[in-house]
Amino acid sequence: MKQVWSIVLFVAFLGSCNLNEAKQDIRVPSIQRMVEGKIVNDTTTYLIPTFGLWDQDSTLITNKDIEGKIVVSDFFFISCPSICAQMKANMISVNDSFYNQSGVAILSHTIDPKRDTVGAMKRYSQKLEVKGTIWKFLTGNKEEIFAMADKYLTPAEEDPNSPGGFAHSGNFILCDGKQRIRGFYDGTKAEDTQRLIADIRILLAEKQEAAR
Repeated sequence: MKQVWSIVLFVAFLGSCNLNEAKQDIRVPSIQRMVEGKIVNDTTTYLIPTFGLWDQDSTLITNKDIEGKIVVSDFFFISCPSICAQMKANMISVNDSFYNQSGVAILSHTIDPKRDTVGAMKRYSQKLEVKGTIWKFLTGNKEEIFAMADKYLTPAEEDPNSPGGFAHSGNFILCDGKQRIRGFYDGTKAEDTQRLIADIRILLAEKQEAAR
């Protein structure tokens, strides 16, 4: 990985934090990371990286397709023998809560694009019986996807010693309509998933208030 992120955020690739600082406000987080052996607060505003990846319907998806939308992202692979099944079960709850909301998008990026082709992603989404069209299963260039994970502050890498040959975070990442990272949630935990759903509703309310 290009950057070493503090275990305050990521514990054994499964860290999460509830970034609600007030019931009616989700602030852009101050990321803690390790620099020269010391934990520092990085107040940089992190954005969804520029990308161009193919979804399960063979459509090229780019940043333009999610302009102004509340976005939930994660990284997984279909043949994952460990945490991915639970992550997807919880993401189904997120999708079921917002599948008819055009202002929300879910982006699930495979870290095994060699096997997770467009066709494989289509079959996988059908197996999950995904409602609506907001959930995109994205595949494409492996180097681009790993670079995206790094910019999302989410560990993902090939690792022959990990189950399935890949090590990756179980985080769901929440971004607002300005494509700013607003929160990290443990996608393997139902309680974190419910906090994510609640925070998406807060961001949607923020958008409606700003539009008045």
